[in-house]
Amino acid sequence: MNKLNFILLKTVRCSGWPLLPLILLFLLTGYIMDGRYGFSRVMDEKSALTFHRMLHVPLIVLVLVHSVPAVYLAMQRWGWIKHREEL
Repeated sequence: MNKLNFILLKTVRCSGWPLLPLILLFLLTGYIMDGRYGFSRVMDEKSALTFHRMLHVPLIVLVLVHSVPAVYLAMQRWGWIKHREEL
């Protein structure tokens, strides 16, 4: 495994853990705003909307940081991209 692949693999692994609770918070605030399943008791709708809107940018950044290297490594595994030679 060359150095680039090692860095990309560590990036995918390290970005996955903060991405998981962020997605859960995003879904939770969405359900709070909608009032489904009794989640509206956790927080009022206005606060949930504010919090939900604050989560957009971190979610997009983490999804890109997680998925772009993962797709690159997958395409290497599938043979669509040739492995780079180690120097």
